[in-house]
Amino acid sequence: MASVDAKTKKELQDIAHKLRIHSINMTQASNSGHPTSCASMAEIMSVLFFHTMRYKVSEPRSPHSDRFILSKGHAAPILYAAWSEAGLIPAEELLKLRKIDNDLEGHPTPRLNFVDVATGSLGQGLGVACGMAYVGKHFDKASYRTYCLIGDGESAEGSIWEAMNFAGHYKLDNLVAIFDVNRLGQSEEAPLQHDMETYRKRAAAFGFNAIVVDGHDVEELCKAFHEASITTGKPTALLCKTFKGKHFVPEVEDHLNWHGKPLGAVAEKTLAQLKSFISNQGKTMLVPQKPLKEDAPDVDIVNVKLNEPPSYKLGEKVATRAAYGTALMKLCQNNPRVIGLDGDTKNSTYSEKIKKAHPENYIECFIAEQNLVSVAIGAGCRNRTIPFVSTFAAFFTRAFDQLRMGAISQTNITCAGSHCGVSIGEDGPSQMALEDLAMFRAIPGSTVFYPSDAVSCERACELAATCPGICFIRTSRPATPVIYENGESMQIGQAKVVKQSGNDQVLVIGAGITLHNALTAAEHLAGIGVHVRVLDPFTVKPLDVATIRDNAKQCGGRVLTVEDHYPAGGLGEAVCSALSQERNIIVKKLNVEKVPRSGPSDALMDMFGISSSCIVKGVQDLVKL
Repeated sequence: MASVDAKTKKELQDIAHKLRIHSINMTQASNSGHPTSCASMAEIMSVLFFHTMRYKVSEPRSPHSDRFILSKGHAAPILYAAWSEAGLIPAEELLKLRKIDNDLEGHPTPRLNFVDVATGSLGQGLGVACGMAYVGKHFDKASYRTYCLIGDGESAEGSIWEAMNFAGHYKLDNLVAIFDVNRLGQSEEAPLQHDMETYRKRAAAFGFNAIVVDGHDVEELCKAFHEASITTGKPTALLCKTFKGKHFVPEVEDHLNWHGKPLGAVAEKTLAQLKSFISNQGKTMLVPQKPLKEDAPDVDIVNVKLNEPPSYKLGEKVATRAAYGTALMKLCQNNPRVIGLDGDTKNSTYSEKIKKAHPENYIECFIAEQNLVSVAIGAGCRNRTIPFVSTFAAFFTRAFDQLRMGAISQTNITCAGSHCGVSIGEDGPSQMALEDLAMFRAIPGSTVFYPSDAVSCERACELAATCPGICFIRTSRPATPVIYENGESMQIGQAKVVKQSGNDQVLVIGAGITLHNALTAAEHLAGIGVHVRVLDPFTVKPLDVATIRDNAKQCGGRVLTVEDHYPAGGLGEAVCSALSQERNIIVKKLNVEKVPRSGPSDALMDMFGISSSCIVKGVQDLVKL
């Protein structure tokens, strides 16, 4: 409805004050938190949860329900309070905010069944909401809507505007971005303060239906959300003029130096004032709107396989990045919920293969890697899709915070990074991923694949499709020989010995291009009477410690690692860590020691110490020990 009656209006205002009261009590009990940040959005939350949104209290993550992302995650107490007033959380439970034995954490995480993604690192919620809205519009084709509440301070983050650009470009009219413009940041005023016209122009310029409202007027909010619901062809931005600490005592409302702290000595006075504003002191009478339209289709994303096995000839030269594109296409043919996302590098990562075969399963996110990862995280929420995200591996460094928060969000996405290391050649160091293994290994719960040929790359993609957590597949630019039979079984955490003899003196461990360099070196060394064993780890995390340890001992305790990566955090350090408690084993590492330069691939690998000739010398040095 476009308007609300006086009774509903009063009830919504009462709920807003109850939410403020909960927020104060919670932060007082924990002696920490952000009650003033909660107060500025109290009416927004009241209208959303008790007038506008459709959801099931009994099933907060129902595939049919509206989605809500609290991007300004520090206002978590009011989110918890809203679910409490809705009937999900007992009021007494709220007082356990931030306690070590309770899941009502300082910022929301999916430990709670009503939270889809972790927030708190500001600027990320809208990108996630874009992913949810895109899936709702184009895959589920369902009536659920997505709402994202953003702080004005966090709107200084570039990732917000990457998301605005994405939403406007794709005309996501099932998305509402709500800006809580409360004027004050953490340490000083926000840049625009209450310049609402500039906010409006900016949102409109990105293709949004931009509506400026009094964020403390429940009737205005109801009308604005209704307008959003009937707007087609563009997303809506609600630009809510609010005040930090609204309806708190005068020394707190709209004053600096109250961010991120409980009210302390003025709490009781503020609580008494808020209680005096409430007409209905009893149980909230309003409930979520019903009926909930249950029109999201059932989705099955388990047991996803390649629709046909790899089909290569031994010795055939194929770049693993090309095999990635083939595998992605095959997975999509097996399950229509496999999707590919890219940042305008699809003709280099070969994700264009899924676009050509199944254009509806491809999402172009353009050159905006932070938003690329956020959209993928949102698309994967509630198990609606299986997202594969590709770009140059180096460019994932831009999105490390999104990946870090994705791990906290218990997200399931696969990142495929191409163009790793100096082996890419003439493009030069800005394009060379030399720290990506370290970055993805550092993410808790991650799985890091480093396939060395086309067969193992296709199998890595197949395994990643059903692997929980964040997966990373490191692919190479140069074409390399196929070394595995098409029917070779590959498993996470299972290494492969690809060359061995009964009298091997050194275990050489390489991956990707360096595995092939190691095989070339092994042939040369055999010709001069030095025998080495060559091992392909397949996954750098988890590493097959037992196989590496056993083969190292069989090779006299001499291990040489070689990688197209900087020394910190890569394959060599993973091996060293795995063998750190073993006696009588020595590890020598070959890696890129300094910032490289442009040049031919082979020349660069030789210059920076990871070519086959460098491996030969490294083995000879080890044998002398």
